[in-house]
Amino acid sequence: MLVIVTYDVSTVTAAGQKRLRRVAKVCERYGQRVQKSVFECQVGDMEFEELERELLDEIDPDTDNLRFYRLTEQQRLRIKQYGVFRSIDYEGTLII
Repeated sequence: MLVIVTYDVSTVTAAGQKRLRRVAKVCERYGQRVQKSVFECQVGDMEFEELERELLDEIDPDTDNLRFYRLTEQQRLRIKQYGVFRSIDYEGTLII
């Protein structure tokens, strides 16, 4: 499934700045950054649960915001892209 992860981490303190870096590192392990605080993650059900658990362990629920959007339609029908960024086609042919 395709999951969109968005977050807003309060960075007014040094601890908040560290949390922001840790949240980004977790997201980078599961998907690709499409905007500064937005990631596209192609994951299975168990991976989604791991991602969610890891991110919930990192954020401060009193000052931060974390959102998950689980998309279920066929990917080619639900995403429109404009501009220079092109995402990775996880289901296409892998060329190394």
